[in-house]
Amino acid sequence: MDEGRVKRHRQIAEAAYGQLAEHGYGGASMLRIARAAKASNETLYRWYGDKDGLFAAMVRDNAEAARALLQEALVRDEAPAETLARVAPVLLSMLLGDRAILLNRAAAADPSGRLGAAISAGGRDVVMPLLEQLMERLGGDVVPGEASGWFLGLLVGDLQVRRIIGELTEPGAEEIAARCHRALGIFNRLLGVGDEDTASSSGV
Repeated sequence: MDEGRVKRHRQIAEAAYGQLAEHGYGGASMLRIARAAKASNETLYRWYGDKDGLFAAMVRDNAEAARALLQEALVRDEAPAETLARVAPVLLSMLLGDRAILLNRAAAADPSGRLGAAISAGGRDVVMPLLEQLMERLGGDVVPGEASGWFLGLLVGDLQVRRIIGELTEPGAEEIAARCHRALGIFNRLLGVGDEDTASSSGV
């Protein structure tokens, strides 16, 4: 994708998030998004096919940093503990960020289920297989699917739900780092890998 189109895509996505916040998924029509982005309706349909395609692209954008980091680590054959330490803050920041929260709030209110399906297909279904491949490298009796679930459970817990219902604000960098430190320490102890003294005595 050329630089001009990348910039235009970002503007369209920004407009789409604004319309999503104001009107919900059902009311965020392609025409409204096009007008907000000062783009033609024809351009949006040509680039994305339909509204589902546009929001699927936005979900993929949101998960791209975590996907790219995991993919790179797998290609480089990096030690799993090192990769998890690098990917944890990226994943947590993404999952608790304003865009992910807005998408999930809108998906919860979308009776069609289409936005929820896009979030699953462009987010979890992309990242989880890579995370499971990484867990396979831990060896021993580790079951990759279970280990991935434990890792995400310790890392995220109920924080995303609490963000979605408005109980929590977006955490800052220090909060993200502290949460990752505790989660990784406990995860390493559970599986007997990494440095055990990384776990905080305060738990998760």
